[in-house]
Amino acid sequence: MAISDVTEYTHLTEEEVEALGRELDQIRADIEASRGAADAAYINRMITVQRGLAAAGRVTLLASRKRSAFVAGTAMLGLAKILENMEIGHNVMHGQWDWMNDPEIHSSNWEWDTAQPAEQWKHSHNYVHHQFTNVLGHDNDIGYGILRMAREQRWHPANLGQPVYNTLLALLFQWGVALHDLDMEAIRKRRKDPKEMKRQLKQIGRKVRRQVTKDYVVYPLLSGPNAVSTLKANATANLVRNVWSYVIIFCGHFPDGAMHFTEEEIEDETRAEWYLRQMLGSANFEGGPLLHILSGNLGYQIEHHLFPDLPSNRYAEISVRVKELCERYGIPYTIGPLHKQYGQALRTIWKLALPNGMTSGDEPTPPSQLRSKMRSRRLTDAERPVRRLETGTWSRRSA
Repeated sequence: MAISDVTEYTHLTEEEVEALGRELDQIRADIEASRGAADAAYINRMITVQRGLAAAGRVTLLASRKRSAFVAGTAMLGLAKILENMEIGHNVMHGQWDWMNDPEIHSSNWEWDTAQPAEQWKHSHNYVHHQFTNVLGHDNDIGYGILRMAREQRWHPANLGQPVYNTLLALLFQWGVALHDLDMEAIRKRRKDPKEMKRQLKQIGRKVRRQVTKDYVVYPLLSGPNAVSTLKANATANLVRNVWSYVIIFCGHFPDGAMHFTEEEIEDETRAEWYLRQMLGSANFEGGPLLHILSGNLGYQIEHHLFPDLPSNRYAEISVRVKELCERYGIPYTIGPLHKQYGQALRTIWKLALPNGMTSGDEPTPPSQLRSKMRSRRLTDAERPVRRLETGTWSRRSA
């Protein structure tokens, strides 16, 4: 079910929505005022641990023909890649640590250890996805251009292959994400600016060459007679990182209870209504401190979507206040164990491989008949309004 009137869906008056917005603004202000040495120490400690794991893994793989060295080196390298992508790279590029004024840990300078160039990630993720979370026709993260994830999306016989596409997406996630900002739909419909596409492809090509050379040429060769086993270890570490990143992201956006929206909902959207849409369109999962660190603290996806540029180590603290607001205002707070959240997302992928008439819906029934109107094409950057400074005013036009 796609919502075209969030206020009507939640039974909140305009005054209540604005009051909710003010309370969320206060949470932001409180966290911003309390950022300090402990937060800086946290991110610096994460970077030190990550680099230590990567170095230890690389050194251990110098003896990778020994099974114990192969297993230990691969495990350390895989953990290092997960930490770099999830808790460090993703969050640094959101600007969560820009307040430190440290040029090394700044969103404008960080280039992460994955195939997609940081500049393209900041456009497709920070700018598009976080402004238009789960809005059909705007948010390309709904199915990543290959999966049908909402019943309102038109079914095509090609969707029958979704179980296969989904498996390939999980295994090759960094390569799929590398192509994400190209906007395959625009390319298919011949609406992509050829010059811009050429520029992006060149940028992707440079980044891919660097990643492939590093993981599959330089480090294996440094292992000398252990080159082949080191290459296999690097491939395994990347595979583990790919599958882990994919699972975490899907658990935050596609379990039951994470709503989709039509473009009507955002026509005159206020700051407070943006907050409300993030709360309805995201889902959390439960877990201990280590699980949250390895997931980039995206087990607090609701809090991340509300405050994408606040330090990730504060999301647990923020979640207590957000959950209390949800209870007080009667807003769903979608949360469950990791395996349950992913299981629901996987069920949706399999069900929506079939036409709507062959399956039943899993979304709750709206309180009244809501409109469901979608544009026939995605809007361009020039046509999209910039709604939130926290998501980054950066766009292709200003790059």
